[in-house]
Amino acid sequence: MQPVQETGGPGDEVVVLDGLTKRYGSRTVVDDLSLTVRRGEVYGFLGPNGAGKTTTLRALLGLIRPTSRNNFV
Repeated sequence: MQPVQETGGPGDEVVVLDGLTKRYGSRTVVDDLSLTVRRGEVYGFLGPNGAGKTTTLRALLGLIRPTSRNNFV
């Protein structure tokens, strides 16, 4: 078993979302989402159907265009 490496140093961000919003017509499916994932961290998206999990991942992968965002790495 390998020891867990410390995370959180400057420049260790591999995913940064700041203010991600996605609307389909008048329906807002993701509203002002901010998320930072650093090297070595593991995240999961949990939520009911229609909560915006798939939409967030599609925006992160560039498969859809967000309605607005402040920062996206």
